[in-house]
Amino acid sequence: MKNASFIEATPFSYGAGHIRPNHAMDPGLIYDLTVNDYLDFLCAIGYNKTMMQLFSESPNYKCPKSASLLDFNYPSIAVPELSGSVTVTRRVKNVGSPGTYAVRIHKPLGVSVTVEPNILKFKNIGEEKSFKVTLKAKGLSVTKDYVFGGLIWSDGKHYVRSPIVVSSAAAAAVYT
Repeated sequence: MKNASFIEATPFSYGAGHIRPNHAMDPGLIYDLTVNDYLDFLCAIGYNKTMMQLFSESPNYKCPKSASLLDFNYPSIAVPELSGSVTVTRRVKNVGSPGTYAVRIHKPLGVSVTVEPNILKFKNIGEEKSFKVTLKAKGLSVTKDYVFGGLIWSDGKHYVRSPIVVSSAAAAAVYT
C-alpha cells in the first residue's frame, strides 16, 4: 500500500486499517474500550485527582498505581524507546459466534514478539479474553526511526489486525 506521496505506507499512514463496511458488520472480535480505560489513560499521562473529577461520574474514582500508556486497550501497539523487553496487555471481546482464534505475528525488524496465549477460545457472545504481547529488542538499528509489524487474530473467517510500532531507546536518543 502506498501513501498519498506514493511512498510505501506505514501504520502512521493508515492506523489500524481502512474500514470495509461489509466486514465491519461482523468483525468477530473487538477491542472494547470502557470508560475506565479512558480514565486510566488520563491517569497515565499525568492527570491528578482534581482533573480526574472533571471526567469521572464517580467521585470515588482513583487512578491505579500501575496505569500505563502501553496497556491502553487500543488495537494498535506502540512502544516508544524500547530497550530490553516490555510486555503489554490487551483485551478482546467476542461479538460473533463462538470460535477459536489463533494469532499470526509479523515481527518488526530487530524485535522478537511473543503472544500469550496464542490461541483464544470463545464459547459465548460477549465473552472477553486478555492476552499479553512481549516485545524484546534484538539489536534495533539506531539509523531506523521506527520499525513496524503486526499481529492478526483469526478464526479462518475473521481477521482482527493490530499494527505494532516500535522505536528503540537508542534511536530515540538520536532524534531528541
